Amino acid sequence: MALARIAGGIDPLVRLLLLAILLATFLPVSAEYRPLAQGVSNGAIFVLFLLNGLRLPRAEVIRGMRHLRLLLPLAVWCFAAMGLAGWGLAKAGSALALPQQVALGLLFLGVLPSTVQSATAYSSLAGGNVAVSVVAAAFLNILGVFLSAPLFSLVAGSKAAGFDIDSLERVALILLVPFVIGQIAQGKVGQLVKEHRRLATWMDRSSIAIAVYVAFSGAVEQGLWQKVDVASWAALVALVGLFLVIGFAGAWLLGGALRLRRDDRIAFLFAGAQKSIALGAPLASLLFPPAVAGLLLLPVLTYHLLQLVISAPLANRLTRRAELPR
Repeated sequence: MALARIAGGIDPLVRLLLLAILLATFLPVSAEYRPLAQGVSNGAIFVLFLLNGLRLPRAEVIRGMRHLRLLLPLAVWCFAAMGLAGWGLAKAGSALALPQQVALGLLFLGVLPSTVQSATAYSSLAGGNVAVSVVAAAFLNILGVFLSAPLFSLVAGSKAAGFDIDSLERVALILLVPFVIGQIAQGKVGQLVKEHRRLATWMDRSSIAIAVYVAFSGAVEQGLWQKVDVASWAALVALVGLFLVIGFAGAWLLGGALRLRRDDRIAFLFAGAQKSIALGAPLASLLFPPAVAGLLLLPVLTYHLLQLVISAPLANRLTRRAELPR
């Protein structure tokens, strides 16, 4: 009973990701079936971004784009400042003898955009501006399709992470095209997705879990658990913890420096500090062989889990402070 209550309190996506990692550890996709598994993963990712395009109202996108005083600094913080922090932590990871791809995963984490559902949910819980939060996170994810991979390649170096026309075509075909189709097909189809929101949400989560499973299968076959020992895990958790402090404290302080209203500052905080496994896993699986993608995703998965652990009590604290008499 106690274990059931604990499991029930864990975010459903986290449970699916843990299941995907366990399956990849004990039942990895063999080399013979990896092309088929990669094809299934790409199809699931296509569906994921199609659903995102169908769900996000065009009117909200257009209205939110006018809030440039928040969106432009948020984009600079999310991709430039956090990317620079990721580069520094990747250097620290190399100095601490982390495997090269795991250390580079800290840089990959830094150039990813924010979550959409999670950032919006915690912004709402904390009394933030929900409309701005939705648009800000969506805006960052659209930018991320164009910016994350080239920025990673630029900072990591072409030898470590080459990004060419073929890579751009894969990203455009499997991430951007379905999102645009979803935006165009809104109306009856979009309404159908809203009416079956629970099913669409589980399709989202399943798509991400499939991408993680395929990536980790390749990494397991290349000796993932032998390369990442206890000392490496301790170093990784410490560096990701430092990254969380930089992300949350920096986003909150920058929102204050910009003199944003409190509700906008809260939206800025969660959109600026959280990082998206929903783009990170598909992007890694599209750009890199599974063995490399699995290692790159270790920091992303660790950050995702810890950001959820931090966000709930932080949102509650912000709510209590807002309710205090002035």
